Amino acid sequence: MELSSVKVVCPEGVGVIIGQAHFIKTVEDLYEVMVTAAPGIRFGIAFAEASGPCLVRRDGNDDALTEFAVRVVRDVGAGHSFVVALKDGYPINVLNAVKACQEVCAVHCATSNPVEVIVARTDQGSGVLGVVDGASPKGVEGTKEAEERGVFLRAIGYKR
Repeated sequence: MELSSVKVVCPEGVGVIIGQAHFIKTVEDLYEVMVTAAPGIRFGIAFAEASGPCLVRRDGNDDALTEFAVRVVRDVGAGHSFVVALKDGYPINVLNAVKACQEVCAVHCATSNPVEVIVARTDQGSGVLGVVDGASPKGVEGTKEAEERGVFLRAIGYKR
């Protein structure tokens, strides 16, 4: 077995949801999830089939985001993995709906941070073991940082 990491750096203003699903219909169902959970959101979806022709299936309403999602899925190279790339919204806007999609087995991350996808490769194929999402903690928030967090959440439309 060979372990490796695949770096994923989101373009400015883009978030990703990386997970595992199990059926060719995943892209269609995730498309429906995205348009119903957050109307107006821009997105691209890619899903790596793990049997039959083993194609990367894709869909979305933004060509650049769809191509980005395809590139990430191809770089990861793990069967049944999926990527949703999105903008004009946040992963939190759609995350519960994505997790509730009947084909989705697991969500590894939902982020705009740089991510490293940890991949195991065997003679059979590849699988995602997990992700490294962003950076390690540098300290503990104090009163000033807690106040700044509240200001930020109000600025982007979320209540504390």
